[in-house]
Amino acid sequence: QVQVVESGGGLVQAGGSLNLSCTVSGLTRPFDDYFMGWFRQVPGKEREVVSCISWNGGRTYYSAFVKGRSTISRDNAKNKLYLQMNPLKPEDTAKYYCVASFNYVEDDGCPRTDLGYWGQGTQVTVSS
Repeated sequence: QVQVVESGGGLVQAGGSLNLSCTVSGLTRPFDDYFMGWFRQVPGKEREVVSCISWNGGRTYYSAFVKGRSTISRDNAKNKLYLQMNPLKPEDTAKYYCVASFNYVEDDGCPRTDLGYWGQGTQVTVSS
């Protein structure tokens, strides 16, 4: 049974930093077979992609709203995915999800969310 567990969320002041982690276990293939990504969602709004990374980190994607202030990375030896964001803005408030998929979207290299494994999410709240 695949488990995807996010951590690192919480209440942060605007201008502060965020370090999210995601640990994946129970995969039937090696972790580095999977495309990984961070997505976020605010209640009442559509889910949006934040950032994605290919199996070896050679290809990354950042949405416009986080580009220049975020870094996505992965540690294949530990089955972990990371996201650093700095500085945070109030509009970054959302629930952040980690997704792993063997399939990916060609345009941005992000994991296919319809064919991926999702975590339960971690809430990030940025106060102004």
